[in-house]
Amino acid sequence: MYRLLIADDEALEREGIEWIVTRMMPNTFEIIHAENGRVAIQKADEFRPHIVLMDIRMPGIQGLEALKEIKAHSPQIKMVLVTAYEHFEYAKEALSLGVKEYLIKPAKRDQIVALLQRLVAEIDQDQRKRDEEFAMRDKYFHLLPLAETEMALVFMSDQVNETEVGYLADILELSIDKGCAIVLALPEFGHPSEQELGIEKKKLYETVKNFAKGFIKNRVGCVVSSMVHWHMVIFLLEKAEIKDEVLREEAHFLGNKLVETLHQQRNIDANVGIGSVQADIEGIRRSYFEAVFASTYPKKWGNLCSYEDLKMLSLEGERETADKLMADNTSERTYVELAIKRIREEREQRTWSVLDNAITFIQDKFCEELSLEDVAEHVHLNPYYFSKVFKQQTGETFIDYVTRLRIERAKEFIRDGQFSLKEVCYMVGYKDPNYFSRVFKKVTGVTPTEYRSQLY
Repeated sequence: MYRLLIADDEALEREGIEWIVTRMMPNTFEIIHAENGRVAIQKADEFRPHIVLMDIRMPGIQGLEALKEIKAHSPQIKMVLVTAYEHFEYAKEALSLGVKEYLIKPAKRDQIVALLQRLVAEIDQDQRKRDEEFAMRDKYFHLLPLAETEMALVFMSDQVNETEVGYLADILELSIDKGCAIVLALPEFGHPSEQELGIEKKKLYETVKNFAKGFIKNRVGCVVSSMVHWHMVIFLLEKAEIKDEVLREEAHFLGNKLVETLHQQRNIDANVGIGSVQADIEGIRRSYFEAVFASTYPKKWGNLCSYEDLKMLSLEGERETADKLMADNTSERTYVELAIKRIREEREQRTWSVLDNAITFIQDKFCEELSLEDVAEHVHLNPYYFSKVFKQQTGETFIDYVTRLRIERAKEFIRDGQFSLKEVCYMVGYKDPNYFSRVFKKVTGVTPTEYRSQLY
């Protein structure tokens, strides 16, 4: 039910409009009366009406003044000016307040009803638009963590699809032209049970991710990987063509703060390695390898080490550092390979969780009218991305999968012998028997009629 505020200093006018509305549009409106502008403002604040019918001439606070006050607090309210005066100055001022509808006294019954019906339709349309926006926002926020994990994997792995990279960058609203890596290495510690260990690692992951995002805010782009074993990676990315030095400073500030915060809040001494600022995907990946190496260099926990500083030491003749930099870094590459493997495993697990949900939904609904968009919406994924993941994981396109389910069910119904072929067609989700016959033959090699004749 909608709320309608009628503001007029003449009680007969208010009651007349209420009589018309309740008779011509029953069970549509809750009617609220106001005898002057001051009361109209109070009632609008109290009842939050959807529509206000405001007489322009009232004692005390005039109609336009009251409309202005109401509009300031509730801009979504539909305003209707009711007046016996057709003066341009009123119309001009009302337009500036967003008033687009007028009723000239004495208004005819049909005019009032037509106006209110049009405004109700606008209110419904506005609500549908808001609902769609909320739904899109909800799907977007469900997609973000998955997209961020994927993007981290792109930076860590050499298996890169340009289309997918661009798509992920668009979702996350990031530039991938330049960036650097921060690797956070945490000391292992035991727990009585694997479950407690998992809980502790999840808390650590949330602590690091929330702190990093909060510290960086929107100054530069930021991608945080999943926790792999006892390591996490934070990629800082160029934003608005900032200078390399800015990215470098942000990385050092964040790295130092992470070491400090984990020590103070969690009593954990972590090592942080920082890679150099590099261009493009390949460069950012090199920065990641550098950061992995730098995170392993300190002799004790609770330190920050920059790869560029290590290079500078080697140039200054530190033989030990030079030997370490030039030595075979098999262990670091082994860690990287392990990290990629575990992130892929986590991605597979998360993807299969989504797919299990989608497949259950499809199996419940495939005999109905069902589209890829319906299923993607059910699991909160972009249709393009869902289609791609579905094909990768099942080996079938969405259409082929649904078609196979429908034809298998159709064969069951035909074997049962209780239904006509036309009934079977409708029961498995097809509306056109001829189209059903063509699809059936394409899948099985025979028409439904031929299939039935083979059985009996």
